[in-house]
Amino acid sequence: MKHKGRVSREVMKWDDTTPCHPISMDKILVIEFENLGFTGTYNQVEKFSDLYSDECSCEVSSDKVTFSGTNAPLNEELSVHFRGPLVLNRFAYYVSDNYEYNNNDSSSWERLAYYDASLQTRENVTFLTKAGRNSSCLGKALTYADSDGVSEADGSTTLAEDTLIDSNEEYVIMSNVSCGSSKLSGDCGYYREGIPAFHGHYGTIKMFLFEFRMPQETKIKKGDVSNWNMPAIWLLHASIPRTSQYPSNTNCSCWSSGCGEFDIFEILNNTESTHLYSTIHDYQGTGYIETGLAAYGHMERDLNNTMVGGVAFDNSGNAIVWLSNLTFFNQTISASDVNSWINKAGNSVTDELKSVSNSITKNSLAPKTDNSYFTCFLVMLASLLIL
Repeated sequence: MKHKGRVSREVMKWDDTTPCHPISMDKILVIEFENLGFTGTYNQVEKFSDLYSDECSCEVSSDKVTFSGTNAPLNEELSVHFRGPLVLNRFAYYVSDNYEYNNNDSSSWERLAYYDASLQTRENVTFLTKAGRNSSCLGKALTYADSDGVSEADGSTTLAEDTLIDSNEEYVIMSNVSCGSSKLSGDCGYYREGIPAFHGHYGTIKMFLFEFRMPQETKIKKGDVSNWNMPAIWLLHASIPRTSQYPSNTNCSCWSSGCGEFDIFEILNNTESTHLYSTIHDYQGTGYIETGLAAYGHMERDLNNTMVGGVAFDNSGNAIVWLSNLTFFNQTISASDVNSWINKAGNSVTDELKSVSNSITKNSLAPKTDNSYFTCFLVMLASLLIL
């Protein structure tokens, strides 16, 4: 674990209420994960039975999906998710042939999807939400989202300008490329019947940009809903929302077997309601997928102003998250522009992931032994020696 930029002993302190989450007394505006990608497997859903009865069940195929390489498994198609309180002003998705972080001579980025709330335009963007029929094992089905982001629409609809979703409300952005038929060998695999099924965002080397607000929750009382005042923007393996994002049975999606989640900007709890963390949920270097690997440090949630930033996955296993008002959404963006946004943003922290194979023990539901304070002491001691 390394620290870059202006991070030093003087700007780090420890939060007693959240073990092993250091807090920066200066603003952290860049979080980098290094060595992202490993060799592993995950389960693929093969069958749903009795979806709308108490006997609802899910089966996975005996043939696991094997993945490997740079950024794997996040090199596969991803969906983009938003939780309130949040207002999305702009969104864009890019791919590059060979972008390398901090190499200004590497490949530029080409925009493949775009949404602009003020212009009410969208390109290769489909808004979906969980407003469909409820299943005891899968939860509510995906539907097209109406202009408010959370109601069901009859067809693909543009999110209205200044749409504020409240605590625990969510919507999803997929591409506008429809999936073929639902089957294990299909282009989107097996998925829930009756949903509007679309492809996610492909590419080993890809980038997502956001202009958004995360205001304080004022409409809903604390305790009335889960995830109160805990906004988030995150990425999931695209097969997860097409099957079940919040199943009661782990066989109902590939999530617990490690197909991949990347939390870009996420509030983790009410006591740290202005701390935006970045976390990877797969089995690279950990057997506890629920906890995942949270970055060493956090960004500040601005309750009053617009934030602009994104995440870029490069050709060498670097995933960089940043907040910077320099960020723009052009059709083509040079490598030097992206590097400039990141390098001029401010303080940064870097976390290096372990190189592992799928031999790691997967404990997706096992409780974690609480040696956190002893571990924190060792981590803090090591960080001071490094600094």
